[in-house]
Amino acid sequence: MRGERLDRIHASPRQRAVETARAIDEMYGGGPIEIAEALDEVDFGAWSGLDFLDLAQDPQWRRWNEFRSLARPPGGETMLEAQARIMGHVERVSAALPEGAVALVTHAEMIRAALLYCLGLSHDAWSRLEISPASITRLSITALGATILGVNETLTPHGAEARA
Repeated sequence: MRGERLDRIHASPRQRAVETARAIDEMYGGGPIEIAEALDEVDFGAWSGLDFLDLAQDPQWRRWNEFRSLARPPGGETMLEAQARIMGHVERVSAALPEGAVALVTHAEMIRAALLYCLGLSHDAWSRLEISPASITRLSITALGATILGVNETLTPHGAEARA
């Protein structure tokens, strides 16, 4: 992100997202950080806090990973609902700051939901998109629509930029 202009920073209310937003603000400015509920991770309902080993035994978990376009975590939200939430926020931000650069600090599944929307793909294609922790995905939102500028950009241990 070096050399990028940053006008605002919005973050999920999760502590790890707020900490990442603070690190971005220390380097690039753009503060104050706005906490946005729309950027919170997918509501997994009864699955929240469970580890993958426990979930692997649940047939609903297998269905969730095979058919995210149709499945709902018990007591949670569908991916379509999560997608509507993040894309509504993206739309509001782009309307409020049409020429602005905004960092949205959110979670892997929410980033996938936004990318799948921009690509016109079903949520069942989720596994085709790798989103690493602390990676950068860049979108340009204009009156003509969304353009994906970069996906899952990370730094290698040696400091050289690598794109997946």
